[in-house]
Amino acid sequence: MDALALLPEICLLTGGLLTLIGGSFLPRRRQWVARWVAVVALLATVVLAGVGLGEPSRHVYDASYAVDVSTGAARIIVAVATLVVICLGVDEVSGDARESETYALLLLSAVGAVVLAGASDLLVLAVGYLLASIPLYALVGLARTAAAAEAAMKTYLLGALLGISLLLGVTVLYGVAGATTYTALGSRLADAPSAAVALGVVAVLGGLMFKAGGVPGHFWVPDAAEGTGSVAASFLTTVPKVGALVAAFRLLSALPDVVDWAVLVAVLAVASMTLGNLAALQQTDPRRLLGWSTVSQVGYLLLPVAVAGRSELAAPALLLYLAAYALTNLAAFAVVAALPARRDLASYRGLAGSRPGLAAALLISLLGLLGTPPTAVFVGKLTVATAAWEGGSAWLAVALVVNTVLSLFYYLRWIVPVYGPAEPTERAAAGAFMAEPWAAGTASVAAASSLVLGLLAGGVWAVVS
Repeated sequence: MDALALLPEICLLTGGLLTLIGGSFLPRRRQWVARWVAVVALLATVVLAGVGLGEPSRHVYDASYAVDVSTGAARIIVAVATLVVICLGVDEVSGDARESETYALLLLSAVGAVVLAGASDLLVLAVGYLLASIPLYALVGLARTAAAAEAAMKTYLLGALLGISLLLGVTVLYGVAGATTYTALGSRLADAPSAAVALGVVAVLGGLMFKAGGVPGHFWVPDAAEGTGSVAASFLTTVPKVGALVAAFRLLSALPDVVDWAVLVAVLAVASMTLGNLAALQQTDPRRLLGWSTVSQVGYLLLPVAVAGRSELAAPALLLYLAAYALTNLAAFAVVAALPARRDLASYRGLAGSRPGLAAALLISLLGLLGTPPTAVFVGKLTVATAAWEGGSAWLAVALVVNTVLSLFYYLRWIVPVYGPAEPTERAAAGAFMAEPWAAGTASVAAASSLVLGLLAGGVWAVVS
């Protein structure tokens, strides 16, 4: 037992509990106090996680939790992403009757994502899944609209179904191995019946794919992104993926080659990127488009998971891409949050003429999601493709390139109106494209940060590799 090793998680959990309990005693006009409690907790998490990156890798609590570079990077990415979500959502939730509850749910779900990333025991993995999921269900439904209620119900039903799948997998693997720690599974499953091992791992991966938003657990993502508020939409398309994908990588790295896991994950990767891109081509709502874009990005992020244990580049490539995606995706959602009434791509026509800074942030974020240099996602795609190639799955790198070209079309469908001439009614309207100040500022900072991360990717690579 080493409680000090879990100080970042303790900070997040304490912040979530303080905002939840303290918010009950704060009048509505002083709910901003809960916001600052959450911000301090997140900043403390980033600092403590950064300090922990310099310490040797180890396992704590009877080898059930890993404290290593992957866990440290996940802590930082999750905390920074949650901080950005809070900033872009100030305009939306400030003064709301459930403002403090929003911050509490964000922090509690963030704790679950971090626990998923650090879990090296199937039981801890299940706890992390539940902790990341249950607050998310409430967060999606906080908007209190018919669309949000429908999105929350879809998220809950699919999450419950695949949560049962994950628990089934944990039960089967424990039954054939007699243990739940990854270290014991790695040695004991080699002689176990391959059919039982395959069933257990596939069931666990099904649950993790729900959290990641990849095939086959992807159906809820575009519905939730479209139906809920900006805070929940930006959070659910970013933070849970960090924990789920690191968890999948850690689990598959520890398992023996009883079944060819690489083929299974590769199929999920290609299915996610292809389905996400094809569905996004048809979208006109920017939030739903970003939801399907998230599904496709999960496909790219699964490439290093597919070559886990076969390429030394896989782990650092995954972590770098996760950091790049988090910043870039949140920059795009911040622009959407800045213009909440614009629910059609065509309604962005002429944005560059009225708000050039906001248009530039959107351009950078969309080209970043596409993977255009020098943005951070470009470096991320390059590294995961290289890892796939080095791991003997060159065809996955080809699939990434083909799908990247395919995604160009729907990103351009959004960019072209932004830099096109404004409609006459827009030009004549006083205050056209009035933007929410906090969200607009967050969009600019996040977009600039994605560029900086791309330029400094070499230094980040040295830290995570």
